[in-house]
Amino acid sequence: MLRIGITGGIGSGKSTVADIFHVLGIPVYKSDDASKRLMVEDEDLKKNIIKSFGEASYENGILNRKYLATQVFSESQKIALLNSFVHPATINDARRWTEKQNAAYTIKEAALIFESGSDEFLDYVIGVKAPVNLRVERAMRRDCVTRGQVEARMKLQMDEEEKMKRCDFIIINDEQLMLIPQVLLLHERFLKEAGL
Repeated sequence: MLRIGITGGIGSGKSTVADIFHVLGIPVYKSDDASKRLMVEDEDLKKNIIKSFGEASYENGILNRKYLATQVFSESQKIALLNSFVHPATINDARRWTEKQNAAYTIKEAALIFESGSDEFLDYVIGVKAPVNLRVERAMRRDCVTRGQVEARMKLQMDEEEKMKRCDFIIINDEQLMLIPQVLLLHERFLKEAGL
């Protein structure tokens, strides 16, 4: 079974691309959703977060995402600290999930595939690329945040050009090129490589 990653910067549309693969019957692991779940379910992870960011990180056992975001998005050292707890837990969870799948290939969608080192456990990585202005607009709409907040988050991410250079395949999501044909080409390739 092939293990495929999908990555891209904030607002690139990697979730949309992952959803198309899902519609094609491919199992998709969404790292962002998984990390949010693990920050509530994984007791060791919770303890590390509370120890590092304070009791206010949780309210009645529920992750206080707004509080945590204000703590980490202001400083790269703090986000690195949080990631040092979350990434290993998510990578282990993804590996367990992958072992349970029965498909020609699986998709792991994650913003920080290279930064977390999870590319080591993947056969290929697909990069989803979109113009910066479009990415900012999408993120502002999706997260109900300001342009400045999106741009601050972008500065904390790996340079987009560098990220795309590391990818094996690129999907352009600029609202000009159609997404589905690009996904179908890769889908056919992965099925063929898996012997189907």
